[in-house]
Amino acid sequence: MPHLIVEHSANLSETHDLQRLSDELRTVIDETGIFPLAGVRVRFHPSEVYTIADSHPDNGFLAIIMRVGAGRDVETKQKAGQAVFDHACAFFAGEIQAGTMMVSVDIEENNPELTFKKNGVHGRLSAS
Repeated sequence: MPHLIVEHSANLSETHDLQRLSDELRTVIDETGIFPLAGVRVRFHPSEVYTIADSHPDNGFLAIIMRVGAGRDVETKQKAGQAVFDHACAFFAGEIQAGTMMVSVDIEENNPELTFKKNGVHGRLSAS
């Protein structure tokens, strides 16, 4: 962990390099030094049907759910969330300035008693 689950208005796929943003967000997470790289996942899901505020065709949104494992203090989670938020806002700075973009990051913490995982990537990365 963390997993970044990014929902966005489909119009952003037409105007922005979202693969680049995905790669950059993975790097941002890694550079915080908080999470093991092998647990990082970033995935984008376009919303094909949406209505935003006044329905202006240039309106867009990026809503990031940052799912993290339990055990970190609030300040640590805030640091990670702020880094992701700041990068996403910088990526869309022009649209935010123009008044057509909304960006949000919400952090969810997994309950360790209710999460089940198996990850072979950890072993492969630690062996390199």
